[in-house]
Amino acid sequence: MALACGLDFGTSNSTVGWLSGSASQAGAHALLALEDGKATLPSVVFYNADDEQVRYGRAALADYLEGYEGRLMRSLKSLLGTSLIDGQTEVAGRALPFRALLGQFIGELRRRAERQAGREFTSAVFGRPVFFVDDDPEADRRAQDTLEEVARQAGFREIAFQYEPIAAAFDYESRIEREELVLVADIGGGTSDFSLVRLGPGRGARPDRRDDILANGGVHIGGTDFDKYLSLASAMPLLGYGSRMLSGAAIPSGFYFNLATWHTINQAYTRKSIAQLADLVRDAAEPARLQRLQRLIDERAGHWLAIQVEAAKIGLSASPAVCLELGRLAPPAALELTRAGFDEATGQLVDSVAATVLALLAQAGVDADAVDTVFFTGGSSGIAALRARIADLVPQARKVEGDLFGSIGSGLALDALRKFG
Repeated sequence: MALACGLDFGTSNSTVGWLSGSASQAGAHALLALEDGKATLPSVVFYNADDEQVRYGRAALADYLEGYEGRLMRSLKSLLGTSLIDGQTEVAGRALPFRALLGQFIGELRRRAERQAGREFTSAVFGRPVFFVDDDPEADRRAQDTLEEVARQAGFREIAFQYEPIAAAFDYESRIEREELVLVADIGGGTSDFSLVRLGPGRGARPDRRDDILANGGVHIGGTDFDKYLSLASAMPLLGYGSRMLSGAAIPSGFYFNLATWHTINQAYTRKSIAQLADLVRDAAEPARLQRLQRLIDERAGHWLAIQVEAAKIGLSASPAVCLELGRLAPPAALELTRAGFDEATGQLVDSVAATVLALLAQAGVDADAVDTVFFTGGSSGIAALRARIADLVPQARKVEGDLFGSIGSGLALDALRKFG
């Protein structure tokens, strides 16, 4: 049995992988069930004020959607590398530092993994994006240091890190029968990460894989950014985004960007923000739209709105059009969203991700036609326009889809076996 686990703390979902037998058990067999028999635990915490309990994952979302009073926190990983990590939020009238919040969630992951495995884990390989923060090496280092500090507070004593796309590559490698040059495309909730790696059945046992890794690259764009721009283009205008004051000045956009961004939604509920909004309503050219925004904030329904938009985004990956039902708004609304409109709203994100892939190939000095396989993982790799654009950049490559939510955790389990035995 492996002594350590592999922990994929994701922006939207988290998994823990552990090899209880041989390395041949990689893949789905390596993932521990964390909630209701499922391998994924949504990276969500809800502080239920009604019963003074803390809920995690799907149970947290269920309590929130049932209408219990409390504070919902999601997209926790996005705090790493930002100034917000040293701040705090208010829970049940008490200040809760964001570092403590992350520690609670990592600790819960550890407890659930240990319960499922029937053993204690004090050693772990943590996945990390290629860049927590773009173009700022110092902030990127601080983000990893913070995650390590939080992990130690949660009870892990030996900690290693592995790039998430490299972990996904290890998972894919455990199932192939010939050598391949593979572009791993890991599109998660918060980042898009890429690795160009030589993989093969004879390479996995090598203790040092540095020569097999031709290049790594990434950009801080993920599924939550696609949620944000879809929300700004569709739902937020119903609440006054893009409207004007009686003076002709634009309504400040900060309220809408906070509500459209998962990890800043709660900032819309501060006393200062609520007071500023009340002033704006009095001077708005279209006060009804701002009043609709006021009611949404009064009901603490920002996460509900974000959940509806996220569901629409997922629907547009499979269908050319979906209906965004916003029955909780006052008055209720329903919008038809099209994939073409979604692609237009998020085109700049796709362009930035494509530029990252091209830079990766240039860094490696590899012609696009030399890539044998593009391996897609991460829940947001299902976004149709993004997947098609990446595939077009390596036209000769086979397109392979891994376990969108589990490949990284499985690969981290393999790496944990190699690093800690």
